[in-house]
Amino acid sequence: MAKVKISDVAREAGVSLGTVSNALNHPEKVRPETLELIQATVDRLGFIPSQSARSLAGGQSRVFGLVLPRLDHGFSLQVANGAQAEARANGYDLLIASADNDDVLEGRYLRYFMGAQMAGVLVQPMAAGESWAPSMEKTPIPTVYLNVHSEAPGIYVAADNLGEGRMLLGHAVDCGAQRVCMIGAADFTQLLLRAEGVREAAAEKHVELEVVEEGSWNTASDGFEFGRRLAKRDADKRPDFVICLTDVLAAGVIAGLQAEGLDVPGDIRVCGGDGNPLAWTGDVSLTTIASPGAEIGRQGVKRLVKRINQQRGAATQSHMDLVGTGLIERASTGARRAAETGLDLGAYL
Repeated sequence: MAKVKISDVAREAGVSLGTVSNALNHPEKVRPETLELIQATVDRLGFIPSQSARSLAGGQSRVFGLVLPRLDHGFSLQVANGAQAEARANGYDLLIASADNDDVLEGRYLRYFMGAQMAGVLVQPMAAGESWAPSMEKTPIPTVYLNVHSEAPGIYVAADNLGEGRMLLGHAVDCGAQRVCMIGAADFTQLLLRAEGVREAAAEKHVELEVVEEGSWNTASDGFEFGRRLAKRDADKRPDFVICLTDVLAAGVIAGLQAEGLDVPGDIRVCGGDGNPLAWTGDVSLTTIASPGAEIGRQGVKRLVKRINQQRGAATQSHMDLVGTGLIERASTGARRAAETGLDLGAYL
């Protein structure tokens, strides 16, 4: 079968080559009824536009690349959803790659997207320490780094993790907590900042704070073991409120407390810290922060579009956008049960 050409689409639709080109590359310039006619013709003939030819003809592609560390965490899924929605609103498509927590694969995808004439690239690096910096000092296309804090030159959009920690401690105070315990090994920047926020707010509000720097952020069994140990303390030696740096740890702590016969929130209130809906298990719905993932994705695309629309050749200015969030109160700290509040997990995925 002969390959369908753009001229075949124009002839079948009864429009000019320029109109078909605009429909494919600049649909906002084409009347809706004409756009519908051309799209129907493209579908009927099976025309597949050459992406490289489109880039050459239009001066740039209309596609962004997004490199995520993993696709089994609610935050990354929310980043992808937010980025895709904003990309579509601005007339761009979005291609997504998961690095499966492999920094070599992350770099390979990043280089591939840059070599594929993408309009821009978004990267959510894997867990980054305080000394993290972009692997490439200069990139050939606009690049925005998501959910990472760095002093190195670059464009960043990240959660206000310090503010999140302060918010969690403030909620404990609002619940009447007298003795607060914070659990989690803060071994990358986001967790370090969240823990710092908890400490700052505890000092300001004169709250007794026990810090347990153990428990892998993504391992529920670590939280479970700590919950069991906590339950075995004498009642007057136990905290009345536990702040976990991540929701996975919090889900484990709740299960460990319950395994030893304690009630959550009756005996101890527990909250999470990163708004990960994939960690919401068990019969006690979890109080946590509202994940800023979708807004980080949206803001990242907005930064890319702004950079693209700047005068060509203009120097890239380093910039950091901090995305704030709110608190979602649920049963684990005394709010009504999920069934009573009409909780819709889909709203957070």
